[in-house]
Amino acid sequence: MNKKQKKTIRNISIAAVIFIISIIIEKLNITYALIISTVGFTIAYLTAGLGVLKKAFNNIKQGKVFDENFLMTIATVGAFIQAEYAEAVAVMLLYMLGEFFQALAVGRSRRSISELMDIRPDYANLKKSNGEIVDNIDPEEVKVGDIIVIKPGEKVPLDGVVILGESMIDTVALTGESVPRKVRAGEVILSGSVNIDGLLEVEVSKEFGESTASKILDLVENASARKSNSENFITKFSYYYTPLVVGLAVFLAIVPPLLTPERNFSRWIDIALTFLVVSCPCALVISVPLSFFAGIGASSRLGILVKGSNYLEALAQTKKAVFDKTGTLTKGVFSVVEVISEGMEEKEILRLAMLAEQHSGHPIALSVKEAYRQRYDIYTDYDKHRIENLKQIPGRGISISIDEREVLLGNAGLMEEFNIEYKSHAHEATLLYMAVDLKYVACIVISDIIKDDAKQAINELKSMGISDIIILTGDRKEVADAVAGELGISEVYSSLLPGDKLAKVEELLEKDNNPKHKLVFVGDGINDAPVLARADIGIAMGGLGSDAAIEAADVVIMNDEPSKIAMAIRLAKRTLGIATQNIIFALLVKVVVLTFTAFGMVNMWAAVFADVGVTLLAIANAMRNLNIKKL
Repeated sequence: MNKKQKKTIRNISIAAVIFIISIIIEKLNITYALIISTVGFTIAYLTAGLGVLKKAFNNIKQGKVFDENFLMTIATVGAFIQAEYAEAVAVMLLYMLGEFFQALAVGRSRRSISELMDIRPDYANLKKSNGEIVDNIDPEEVKVGDIIVIKPGEKVPLDGVVILGESMIDTVALTGESVPRKVRAGEVILSGSVNIDGLLEVEVSKEFGESTASKILDLVENASARKSNSENFITKFSYYYTPLVVGLAVFLAIVPPLLTPERNFSRWIDIALTFLVVSCPCALVISVPLSFFAGIGASSRLGILVKGSNYLEALAQTKKAVFDKTGTLTKGVFSVVEVISEGMEEKEILRLAMLAEQHSGHPIALSVKEAYRQRYDIYTDYDKHRIENLKQIPGRGISISIDEREVLLGNAGLMEEFNIEYKSHAHEATLLYMAVDLKYVACIVISDIIKDDAKQAINELKSMGISDIIILTGDRKEVADAVAGELGISEVYSSLLPGDKLAKVEELLEKDNNPKHKLVFVGDGINDAPVLARADIGIAMGGLGSDAAIEAADVVIMNDEPSKIAMAIRLAKRTLGIATQNIIFALLVKVVVLTFTAFGMVNMWAAVFADVGVTLLAIANAMRNLNIKKL
């Protein structure tokens, strides 16, 4: 419990004690009982309600008149004027109690996120050029290319590449996965994970502001800024609702007594004040945003980062799911299974391929480099002076000069673009063709594996009524069709360039103009960034390693499990359902109690209990999401 909450509890306790003592004194038949009890009620009122009075006054100065603080102030000051001191204090006490429970609920939701995302590094251990290690350096002072030392039990402060040592690392804060994984020299390590048992030396690849931990923290901290349609509805509703109920209260205070012979203004003013208390839209204003905030907190605990309430709401309306293939439905962990040579030695083929792919982090490039290292026990013989004129040819491959020889490495389209005669191979795997000095020399056969839970993910989406499931891939038709067939997906488009994927998604969006039918695109890399940004909801699958994917996506699945997509949609539907329940429940109770109040059938005490009770029930309903362990 923080200092503010402790202060609130103290004020509630003091006000409650003084309130009870004042009620007792008021009932006693002693001299000055009325004066003493009135002073006591005033002290209790100010202790409990001073914050509300200040907010109302400051808001009025800023032109923001009609809010719950204004309603509470008018109602309670009016009660004091009518000498209904006990009722005025009770209103403030119960309202303060409701606000306290709201703060507790929000705090619990924030803690659920902050505990999961306890990844902000406190320090880094910097290794200088002379071998000296300087401890407790601010991570923001470490530069790209610096060497840092990570001891057992320490958080990884910055993204980098392991250059010495091996260790098990805990990535639960990043991925939600409790099983540690091993890292060794040459492998990427991400900030926010925890080094378990080994001493690691890491060459920093990104400054702190660009690191994985920093980006994730920024996403979480800004998630609540993007409001859902339900939250926007409440904002607009309050804008019109509050002046309306104030007008109705004024009407009740003036018109009915003028129309009755008794001219009992006192009674109708009391009814009008009670009407104002009941009209406070606390349950709506508090519970609906809290429902979505709790949903974002629950999704974070499950390893799903949602960038805002609007995306959580959109997920609940998913009707089409479009998938990239490599790294999304397949593991993206490729391996070279065969080298089909046309006269050149296998070692030389893999050496040239390894050098050509030296700067690429694509799974196919990594498989080529790993094949060369494993087969010939050599990690690298990279010399930057031997490599020149690297050119990326989108959707085709690369052109590069190695040892003054022009090397082309890519798919069949690359060979055709340069008019090179090559031997085509029918194979349900990825084929990497190589030409040296415009002469075809080899075909490298690289295989990929479908993810363990990919079929389960597709089946779950179908069971949820999402029947339009599509694969868009740059891979060959034979490979794409084989994967789609195994997963039970009938619609697949292959051999697509990044621009083709974007055009296909545009086409799919135009086919269905219903704004409530959302299209989800799931991708994993830089090439998918334009499509992730264009889709109704872009989901980055395993996107922690790709800055472009994180920036473009609306939702980030923090590991490589496609089944988390169905989980995210179920959670979104649950969250939207809870928010809708709160809206209907709160409005229904308000209408009923306001109607009874307008006819003088509800007093101030009952009105306060009805208002605070609805708020507390709505908060409790909203917080159900935080108890979710799995879906």
